[in-house]
Amino acid sequence: MHSQHSISLMTVIDEFKLETIYLPEGAETIKICSTELSRPGLALSGFFDLFDPARIQTVGKAEQQYLSQLSSQQRKERLNEFFAQRPVAVIITTEMSPFEEMLEGAKRYGIPLLRTAERTSPFTASLIAYLNTSLAPRITRHGVFVEVYGEGVLILGESGIGKSETAIELVKRGHRLIADDAVEIKRVSSITLLGTAPELIRHYIELRGIGIVDVRRLFGMGSVKETERIDLVIKLEPWDSEKMYDRFGLDEEYEDILGINIPAITIPVHPGRNLAVVLEIAAMNHRQKKMGYNTAEEFNRRLMEQNFSE
Repeated sequence: MHSQHSISLMTVIDEFKLETIYLPEGAETIKICSTELSRPGLALSGFFDLFDPARIQTVGKAEQQYLSQLSSQQRKERLNEFFAQRPVAVIITTEMSPFEEMLEGAKRYGIPLLRTAERTSPFTASLIAYLNTSLAPRITRHGVFVEVYGEGVLILGESGIGKSETAIELVKRGHRLIADDAVEIKRVSSITLLGTAPELIRHYIELRGIGIVDVRRLFGMGSVKETERIDLVIKLEPWDSEKMYDRFGLDEEYEDILGINIPAITIPVHPGRNLAVVLEIAAMNHRQKKMGYNTAEEFNRRLMEQNFSE
C-alpha cells in the first residue's frame, strides 16, 4: 500500500527562490499535499463551487488585468471573499506588484503571498512537474535497482538468492547501482515509475560474509546513480526442474507496481549460471524491443514460414 506525502511550503519557496511578500506566523508548518494548481479567475469573479483550497493559486496577468478594472471597493470585496476560502498559498507571477487590497486580504486571513519573476505558463509547468515528483504516490520494495545499458532494472527475489552479488558484478562490468535492499518507488505519471534508494543506505550494498560496502568510494562516482526510471523487472527464483520456463521469449509477463504494468522476466537461478551476463542480455533485448524489433517474434515468424513451405 502506498503512502500519502506532503512537503513544506518553505521547501517550495526555497526550491523556486520565491519572494515572500507576506508570510503569516507558523508558515514553516504549512504543508502542500496537492499536485494541482489553480488560476483563480472564476474565484475572483465570485464562483467558489469547485474551489479547492489545497491547491496553490497562481495570479497572472489575466487575473491582475481583471482586478485592475474593478473599483477599489469591488476589488477589496472580491479579494476578501477569495482569501476567506483559505487557499494554502497565493503566488503572483511575472514580478507584478500586488494590489494593496490583495496584501490586506492576505494579512487578514493569514494566507502566504509570494512572488516570482517567471512568466505564468513556464512557472506553473515547472511547479507542477516538481510537485508531481515530490508528492508522487510511493512504496518501498525489497530488491536491488541497477542501470544496465541505460535501462532501469529492478531485481526482485527472496533473501539470499543473489541479488546483491549480481548487482556488484554488474557494477564491476561498468553499470550503475541505484539501490540495494530497499528501493523507494514513485509513480510520477500514469506511465512512469522512478526508483531511488533511501537516504540512509544510498550507495551502499550488503554482501553476505563481507558486510556493508560503499560502492561509490570503492568503484568511483561513475558506478552509482541517484534515481532512474524502472523499465524492466527481473524476478530471480531457485531453479525448479519440474517447472516449465519460457524458452522462446514469446510469453509476455508484467509486474504491477502502483497500478502500472512493468515488463517482467522470471529467471531461474542455479550454481554456475552467470546472472550478470544474463541480466545484461535481458536489458539489451528489452531495449531492442522498445526500438521495434522482437527477436522471439521474428524467430517464430521464420519458423512458421519454414513449416508452411514444407
